[in-house]
Amino acid sequence: MAVVRASHVWKVFGRNEKEVVKRIKAGADRSDLTDLGTAAVIDASFEVSKGEIFVVMGLSGSGKSTLIRMINGLWAPSDGTIEIAGNDIGTMSTTELRQARRDHISMVFQHFALLPHRTVRENAAYALNLQGVARGEAIERADTWLDAVGLGGWGDKYPNQLSGGMQQRVGLARALAAETDILLMDEAFSALDPLIRREMQDQLVELQASLGKTIVFITHDLNEAMYLGDRIAVMRDGRIAQIGTSEDILTRPTDDYVANFVQDVDRTRVLTASSIMQDTNAVVRHSASPRTAMRLFERERVSGLFVIDSTRHLLGTVSDSSAVRAAREDATALSDHLETEGILTVGPDTPLSELFAPSSTARVPLAVVDDDNRLLGVIPRIAVLNSMSQLGPATGEMPLVTPLPATVEPQDDIDPSLDDSDAPEPKPGIAAAGNADEPAHAASSTTTFPDGTDGPDSGGPADDTKGADR
Repeated sequence: MAVVRASHVWKVFGRNEKEVVKRIKAGADRSDLTDLGTAAVIDASFEVSKGEIFVVMGLSGSGKSTLIRMINGLWAPSDGTIEIAGNDIGTMSTTELRQARRDHISMVFQHFALLPHRTVRENAAYALNLQGVARGEAIERADTWLDAVGLGGWGDKYPNQLSGGMQQRVGLARALAAETDILLMDEAFSALDPLIRREMQDQLVELQASLGKTIVFITHDLNEAMYLGDRIAVMRDGRIAQIGTSEDILTRPTDDYVANFVQDVDRTRVLTASSIMQDTNAVVRHSASPRTAMRLFERERVSGLFVIDSTRHLLGTVSDSSAVRAAREDATALSDHLETEGILTVGPDTPLSELFAPSSTARVPLAVVDDDNRLLGVIPRIAVLNSMSQLGPATGEMPLVTPLPATVEPQDDIDPSLDDSDAPEPKPGIAAAGNADEPAHAASSTTTFPDGTDGPDSGGPADDTKGADR
């Protein structure tokens, strides 16, 4: 559901707004119309969903601050509409606009905008006073939000007794205390020192995780946009050049301007495991027979398979030599021949920077799993190496890379003697293979081990140390 919706919005400063809009729509360049007016925003359309952080990013003069002032009703669009909770803010009366700001929209300004003659607590409670909240309740709520932004115990101080970062926290507490649906932040952290700025960014992310506010955040800082935004709108010369997630903008820029704009971003901090995750057909059910696994080895030309249950929970791997040995022993299922040692799992949101070290030592591809240990895809070492050709140096810890438990119980009740032909269709992200005679559901992304073996077709069975394809 869209809480904020902009539809073909224009803003022209000057005496001939309509004429400028008309001429640009007809193909004129805004730089040729400066004698008639300055087109600050040109044909901007976007929607902001409930609970989303929508970042508008651009250089000075791109139109981003003009856009947020129209969302707040400070300036009326020259053309187009902006809707707040379904109501066109451009057609509101003064009374309706005041009520909309009081009930739906709070704003955090770049330069704090605190009242110097009021205490920190009184500043935090200011919006509540405008809403007519009783003084006792307003003070109580103000103290609650001051605690939330890390200013507990500072309520009796005055703004000039606080650092710049603390003053900005007061501004944030004031906006949050109003408990409105929408929070507008215009370059809210750009006046802060780098260290304090990062602390404020972290705090906003932490607060948003629990509050779920709808936030429109304006910034000229690309790294800040990438860190905060669920989606980002890149503006250039009054127009929106591209809207997308951080990953979309980094990996699929719409034009050379956006590509050049993001070329210096540390992509290892933005891109995640899901960015380079690959599908694979080198997967077999734990209930499959050894001969079914052997046919998969031959078809996929690999020396190891990931083993899952019917609900795609990752159980381990099985090597080609283990499958051959199980077949010779007339085993009916692979369950007793699983290997879990050396398998590392990562979540889809694990930053790329945390994949380099584990992939260099893992004997099998990194397994990408969800919170329930369901296999989503794999990351072969070559995929990580390929990404390094485009990325800067990686740094950081590896808290999100974990070894697969030594024993993982299948979460199904399949009779091992039954055939796998009734297996459910695979879900997006991984091909749930179980019968080598069935067509593949996804193109294989598997590769061979570093020693050059391809599995059974390489001239002989692999030894027991080999697992899933590298």
